[in-house]
Amino acid sequence: MKVETRSIEFVPVEERHGKARDLFPIWFGANMHVTTLVTGALPISLGLNLFWSFAAIIIGTLLGAIFMASHSAQGPKLGIPQMVQSRAQFGVIGAIFPLFLVMFVYLGFFASSSVLAAQTLSSLIPINQSWSIIILSIICFVVTIYGHDLIHKMQKLLSWSSLVIYLVATIIIFQLPLPTGSLSLVSLDWPVFLLSISVVATWQLAYAPYVADYSRYLPVNTSTSQTFWYSYLGTFVGTVWMMVLGATLTIAIPNFLDHSGGNLASLFGKFSIFMYLIIIFGQLAINVFNLYGAFMSTITTIEPFWKIKVTQKVRIGMIFCVTLAGTILCLLGQSNFLSFFLNFIFFISYFLIPWTSINLVDYYLLRHGKYNVKDIFDLNGQYGKINQVTCIAFGIAIIAEIPFINTSFYIGPIAKAFGGADIAWLVGLIVPAILYYFPMKRKLNKSQPSSTHEKTAL
Repeated sequence: MKVETRSIEFVPVEERHGKARDLFPIWFGANMHVTTLVTGALPISLGLNLFWSFAAIIIGTLLGAIFMASHSAQGPKLGIPQMVQSRAQFGVIGAIFPLFLVMFVYLGFFASSSVLAAQTLSSLIPINQSWSIIILSIICFVVTIYGHDLIHKMQKLLSWSSLVIYLVATIIIFQLPLPTGSLSLVSLDWPVFLLSISVVATWQLAYAPYVADYSRYLPVNTSTSQTFWYSYLGTFVGTVWMMVLGATLTIAIPNFLDHSGGNLASLFGKFSIFMYLIIIFGQLAINVFNLYGAFMSTITTIEPFWKIKVTQKVRIGMIFCVTLAGTILCLLGQSNFLSFFLNFIFFISYFLIPWTSINLVDYYLLRHGKYNVKDIFDLNGQYGKINQVTCIAFGIAIIAEIPFINTSFYIGPIAKAFGGADIAWLVGLIVPAILYYFPMKRKLNKSQPSSTHEKTAL
């Protein structure tokens, strides 16, 4: 297995390989872990019963996966990572702002996944949780160095192994006794229901900044619809399955979230070792995703200022720095995991959603997938240093979300008026789409003579 030689640059046509169907195990496996399961417990923690938690999980995933898979479909045509492509909307320098936000996303998910993995490892062998975090981070660091192809192979192995183990787990879990009224259709709390949908949809949107990183090596003639649907179905099946199990376990087992990995494994009795291993494997796999994405974002951030050649030594050094930052964050936040994770999920949604709206409007409605990839890497290219239209639309969208948000540290006036319902994610989709589409369309029409040379390859 060779170390990946490319970082954020365009993948030449002759190096493309794989098929669209390879994306199903990538995104199925990316959700078959305990962090997804714990996210499924959040609607229960917010106050919904089991039936309405299931409904929120399914609706939130159905909606959120549309945007996630739409980003995935960009990969084969453009051949570059997702956040590099954002330079076409924000400008080469302007894209740094969403990049910083996305790096916090990667590090936040790395920390939360590491805590759950460390709890499970410490249950399996007599080792301090902090040392478990360090050991697991080292393993993730090594795998991330090898990059794209090893990640694909690891995800295929995870998909098949977790399929078997979680099928058995599902049979066991659905036989657990449930409290009376858990599946009742009455007494729906609409504000909490909408808030829960928002949480689940955000889970899918959190993949958007790096989903195209795993489709960009596919041949350029790969069907857009196949890329979309294999990504969509993979993430939908994996997410709904794990979140439904998480909600059920939270209802059925008192204090399940205090030690989710150990409590889940204990259901297997003397065969618990198999569940322990699959839990640890799943957490390692998703954390490799997070480190790989953080590495790509770091390169994208510094590349306009320092034309660095990403040699193996540079690659190892930068991945080490990212791993170190994530590990420190994990060690600091391990004592108050659920509160940290819930607040983190809410917080990132207010920034990620306007970004995804602008990106998709630009790709599908304005430029129709036609970009000059060479200029995406050129400070003096046609996309410019900073696109004021984009930055204004992005900034106003975030401000527009504030009255609608509902977090532990702030509840907006409109959210209060609706009993705590958080529909900021809808505002974050609609407002930037309108504010970006019309002025950008006029701008593109004015520059039409100079933009007809746009292409999708170098």
